[in-house]
Amino acid sequence: MSWASVQRWFGRRGSSAASEFRIQPSVPADPSGFSSALFQSVGMRMETGHRVELLDNGAVFDRLEREIRKARSSVSIVMYIWEEGHASDRIVAALIERAKAGVRCRLVIDSLGSNAFPKVLLPRLVEGGCDVRMFRPALSETSLARNHRKVVIIDGVVAITGGFGVRDCWLGNGCEPGAWRDASVVFSGPSVHSAQQAFAENWQEAGGELLSAQEFPPPDASGPTTAAFVSSTASPTVTRAERLTQLMIAAASQRLWIVNAYFVPSQAILDQLAAKAAGGVDVRVLVAGHQSDSKLAFGYQQLTYGALIERGVEVWEYQPCMLHSKTMVVDDHLAVVGSINLDPLSLNTLDEVALVVYDATLASALEATFIADCGRAVRQTS
Repeated sequence: MSWASVQRWFGRRGSSAASEFRIQPSVPADPSGFSSALFQSVGMRMETGHRVELLDNGAVFDRLEREIRKARSSVSIVMYIWEEGHASDRIVAALIERAKAGVRCRLVIDSLGSNAFPKVLLPRLVEGGCDVRMFRPALSETSLARNHRKVVIIDGVVAITGGFGVRDCWLGNGCEPGAWRDASVVFSGPSVHSAQQAFAENWQEAGGELLSAQEFPPPDASGPTTAAFVSSTASPTVTRAERLTQLMIAAASQRLWIVNAYFVPSQAILDQLAAKAAGGVDVRVLVAGHQSDSKLAFGYQQLTYGALIERGVEVWEYQPCMLHSKTMVVDDHLAVVGSINLDPLSLNTLDEVALVVYDATLASALEATFIADCGRAVRQTS
């Protein structure tokens, strides 16, 4: 992907099609009211019966490996970044083990985000019995229509999503130089079907067959948590990623804490954040600091600080390493964890996913990590 193409997209933040979309300023935050608003906005309803657990940093690989090795029928994976290393060795070994045991292991890997994958990793996986497809390999490097989703579905009953990729920088605790700080979730319940559907649409585009009905088994809906899985894809007008982000902000009446790697949102989102803070909502934004892997995004995000801070938004830059999380906490119960960056690419062009959760336990866990991360961040004053 050429830097000129990326720069054109970042530079059009204020004039993008999505910036013309503006949701009504107030959205109900209770489960029933928000579910109705979510359905009207992105076509998904909040459903009961989920179990959701936060996975910080390298813990995602422990859980991912464990769940893959438990697979009995299928493993479905969509991934943007997958590179050689210790993290990859663990996951590849687990996949090959299950494939040799008769488990159908399918992978869709973005051909730009993982451009070395076809030479260094694909042959080993295919030889081990996995079915691997590269996503949009024929597109030129100037095309920004990429697959930025990170989703793993096991047997159609358990799924993992978040900001992670399969690369060694995601190992560890996200606090050391060279590491990447991130957040993911593992979940079961009705929304796993939506995650499997998101995989299926990417799998079809990459040349794969339709999944069997058995790969959408009746969900275990015995969990205590309400959730919805939202997928987004490119749109010339407004994406579900933009709609979902604005919806979450509009639902905040007490607190809105955002963690995001590349903070260059639409003008509509910036206006929403400023208005919420001016109206008394506790609005805090934690973003990547000088360790950002994108100096272009870092430069543009710093241009957004002044107007937000003037209206009462707290802005923090994470210091130890690259901050890559994409989370939101609204009031005391509502949260989002996924792959959506608040930049023109995610909000307009990339395939993305997110799990929306109504659960005080998850919100509290994200609150604790936010506070801890701000202890390793510098508050901005202008």
